[in-house]
Amino acid sequence: MTSPHAFWLAGRQATGETTFDVTSPWDGRLVGKVSVPTEAQTEEAVAAAYAVRDEFAATPAHVRAAALDHVSKRLVERTEEIAQLISAENGKPIKWARGEVGRAVSVFRFAAEEARRFNGGEAQRLDTDAGGQGRLALTRRFPKGVVLGIAPFNFPLNLCAHKIAPAIAAGAPIILKPAPATPLSGLIIGDLLAETELPAGSWSILPVSNDRMPALVQDERLPVISFTGSEKVGYAIMDSVPRKHCTLELGGNGAAVVLADFASDEDLDWAAGRIATFSNYQGGQSCISVQRVIADASVYERLLPRVVAAVEAQVTGDPSDATTEVGPLVSEDAAKRVESWVDEAARAGARVLTGGKREGASYAPTVLVDVPADVTLSCEEVFGPVLTVQKVAGEAAAFAAVNESKYGLQAGVFTHDLQAAFRAHRALEVGGVVIGDVPSYRADQMPYGGVKQSGVGREGVKFAMDDYTYERVLVLTGLAL
Repeated sequence: MTSPHAFWLAGRQATGETTFDVTSPWDGRLVGKVSVPTEAQTEEAVAAAYAVRDEFAATPAHVRAAALDHVSKRLVERTEEIAQLISAENGKPIKWARGEVGRAVSVFRFAAEEARRFNGGEAQRLDTDAGGQGRLALTRRFPKGVVLGIAPFNFPLNLCAHKIAPAIAAGAPIILKPAPATPLSGLIIGDLLAETELPAGSWSILPVSNDRMPALVQDERLPVISFTGSEKVGYAIMDSVPRKHCTLELGGNGAAVVLADFASDEDLDWAAGRIATFSNYQGGQSCISVQRVIADASVYERLLPRVVAAVEAQVTGDPSDATTEVGPLVSEDAAKRVESWVDEAARAGARVLTGGKREGASYAPTVLVDVPADVTLSCEEVFGPVLTVQKVAGEAAAFAAVNESKYGLQAGVFTHDLQAAFRAHRALEVGGVVIGDVPSYRADQMPYGGVKQSGVGREGVKFAMDDYTYERVLVLTGLAL
């Protein structure tokens, strides 16, 4: 019998009255049992976070930084163990799971660095007008209050890190709700935080069910909500609490544009390889995976067979195998949804050049062309290993095609032309433009987020800290400036 994994309540381990099973999407085996907090325990965690908010905000920067450094170092020490856990509960190939642990290491290290330099204060002379003579304004940032972090399943460690680390760095208590499908990776962070000297109550990790989330969202003691997940759920949260501060990192249907100047054999081989890898990595379950390729007519006929060949070369199978590049989706239902969208597109006239087959929770890496603009696959985020390719006439048409979407997270533009890069930066309605590569690049310290239906606010450690805090001005009077 597997012992239930405890959760973290106000910095200590606790168990509830019920459990749920976490199973592998690859083979259905039991990965672990997780204890569920009771309503009373959830209330205890929120009350503790609310009670400690002033104390935590006043905690010296070196204390918070030391805790974050400790977590970063301990993640390094436990990399293989944690990577195996991510792969087991998420179905992510072990090569990508190891990379995810490495990114979380960096997130906590970046947060430690930011904790040391954040909130240093900015002085502003006010004697620029006569009424301000002898006055100086000092601006500092203070936490808005307790953060409710809601994390998704696709990066079950790193996206929990992106909620927890900036909150601790800013001195804001946090209640983290990991995804029900993948809670074990998030709970590991609690193991490491418990080894630090952070105040009791400053953090909790509660694997509550999704149907209990609205009560947490509505709780007035949690004025800041940081949510990563679907567009539907994210905007429902924001609409339900219009007076709270919400950061929403939602969906996308990332476009990779290949312009006419990116035309050598070496160029096209590079583009095709990157497109194939990053339309399928994480099983396509990344908000910035490549879903759309938009190619200039002058390179389209040479690029398309390269893309198909590179997609077909992706190694699929057991995620525990170090050679596997594409594993299963998070569940069989997720794979069935992807299957239905591809089938709908095919019935409407799209051509499936490779893939298009499902086996259990696995869906074969797939490439389609001639996809009608009004089918679901064109309009929504597929969140699976599926790629569409279209031909356009020129740069302006390519950029217009990128913008013909309700989403605007990131876009990639393959070009050598610096002027085209700046035109793309101006024209594309997205939160980030990556030149010379796919839209799937994210450095964890950079501002990350979207426009349109891809969300509001920005993640990236420093930028999340800005979201979790507000400016407060101190005016000093009678100074000899």
